[in-house]
Amino acid sequence: MNTLGRRAVIVMVSLVAVVAYAAPDFAREKRFAEEIASSPVKGEAVALETGAGRRFLGLLRLTEKPRAALVLVHRAGVNPDFGLIGKLRAHLAERKYTTLSIQMPVLAPDSEAKEYVALFPEAGLRLEAAIAYLRARGINRIALISHGMGARMANDFVARHPNARLTAWLPLSVSNGRLDSLARVHFPIFDIYAERDSDPVRLGALGRAEALRGHRGSKQAMVYGANHDFAGKEKEVTALIDQLLTPLVN
Repeated sequence: MNTLGRRAVIVMVSLVAVVAYAAPDFAREKRFAEEIASSPVKGEAVALETGAGRRFLGLLRLTEKPRAALVLVHRAGVNPDFGLIGKLRAHLAERKYTTLSIQMPVLAPDSEAKEYVALFPEAGLRLEAAIAYLRARGINRIALISHGMGARMANDFVARHPNARLTAWLPLSVSNGRLDSLARVHFPIFDIYAERDSDPVRLGALGRAEALRGHRGSKQAMVYGANHDFAGKEKEVTALIDQLLTPLVN
């Protein structure tokens, strides 16, 4: 077992003790940690802890002389190396970004999207802990990149913490199609969605653009030919992220 795998197991064991008492499905998080521990995942597994004392898994991928650090937030019900986020971890490292992909709280596989709203407070604590972890490592340029339900969780976080020490927030296909309560947010927001996205995301594009109007430095962009998961378009998404962040991190 590699170093990342051993550390993922340590985090996994820490989760077991709280399974019976938490609203999120910690048993499912444990299984995700096991999957990561047994797979050749690049980077380092780190045990993060919220202000409430809850431990959760992060996957840290360091680059030499990073331009910035990016907190990566996955969609509902997956692990922090799954799908789009897993591909972004690799592609963004090639462009000199350090990434910290974090395990967000999950529910049972058959749960409905509306049930995830109850997890937003826990999600916010995890985002806060991830940002604090990177800052403790001496990294001051930190952007938040979130996908699907993860973007909804991030929206709730930035609305409640408009002065969070972030360089930018990049929501990818925010699952309910909306950006809420952004008036006091001080950093740029780059709304990214897919040409063949889910109906709520596509139909909400105009409303999101209106929400960003007048928000200094913010933009909206569509990835042509992509679906909600940006499958097969991960390199294009990476190039777009780099293009949007470069003026802020160079």
